[in-house]
Amino acid sequence: MDNYALPITERIDWLFDHARRHSEEFQSPESWLSRKRHLAEHPTAITVLKCMDGRINLSVATRTPVGIIQPFRNLGGRFDLGWPHLGEVLSHHIQTVVAEGRRALTLITYHYSKGDPRRGCAGFDYDTDAAMRHVAEVKAQFEFAFGSGHDTVYPLVCGFETDEDALVLHGQNGERLDLSTVTTTDARSLPVMLERLYPDMQAQVRRDLLPLVLGNLEHIAEVKRTKREIDIEHREWMVCIGRGFDWLHMPNRALIIGPYSPNLAEPIRKAAIIIRANMSRGRIPDDGFLLLATVPYSEIGMERARAILKSRFMCRFAAEVIREEFPDLAETMHIRTAVLDWRSRALELVED
Repeated sequence: MDNYALPITERIDWLFDHARRHSEEFQSPESWLSRKRHLAEHPTAITVLKCMDGRINLSVATRTPVGIIQPFRNLGGRFDLGWPHLGEVLSHHIQTVVAEGRRALTLITYHYSKGDPRRGCAGFDYDTDAAMRHVAEVKAQFEFAFGSGHDTVYPLVCGFETDEDALVLHGQNGERLDLSTVTTTDARSLPVMLERLYPDMQAQVRRDLLPLVLGNLEHIAEVKRTKREIDIEHREWMVCIGRGFDWLHMPNRALIIGPYSPNLAEPIRKAAIIIRANMSRGRIPDDGFLLLATVPYSEIGMERARAILKSRFMCRFAAEVIREEFPDLAETMHIRTAVLDWRSRALELVED
């Protein structure tokens, strides 16, 4: 839906209605069975480290059932496993996966636009080479923390070209596979291609990577058949901070900031600059933007209460950064605080 021109209050109403519909779909028998079937056939746990840019949604771009790929988002896709909170969350995730007898595949991504560098990653000042150097460093950190043999955890560097939503797979031997160049004939040889790119990848993990690749080929073909200009440009009108935003799977609505960096103010500033530019250039109305904080929880009681406290803190912190550094923009800020029931993906508004 092209709702960028609606008044801010109507856009906010649309957003929470969208969240409600997503939760209903997530809980539906068909969706539940689809996830169960996918995990039974492809047990590898898949996570993705990516930029807060709202155009990057791997579930949509690979046609993977919602809830299978677990995203970690931050400005420019900048991550450091030395960050205390990020390290704890990732370690807990890996330990849970291993306890279930599964392996883990982590896509460490950067993004760019082949049509115009200025449609690339603002978090790296549109310097794709710098972004690629950074994700290579993150991959090395994964290998240091979880083993370079890749028997259990496989870190995979992956580009994302936002004009066509195409994955660019970086192989162990320095070879790259740009999926936007793969033909229908080539697609039959993809298992062989993946084995050549990742000779040290466990066979099961390669089999579980293949559906993402095939889904991306289908998605790229559809993108090429449709007009995509509205999805290419930055038109975000909300700043989302926290975790549990996989329900927000529409491009260019939100700048999503994970709570990982010790310097949380930096991505908040960058997001505010993008929102202000979107208003000044007429991409969105200048009547307001939304600041939304969300924290997921899995159990009621103490865990839900803790999630409320986290969400309130992050919302107050982000709002204060924006008020201090962008006072004019802050006058148009609409604030909402929420928690997310991870079991049902139901978004719950709470009082700040």
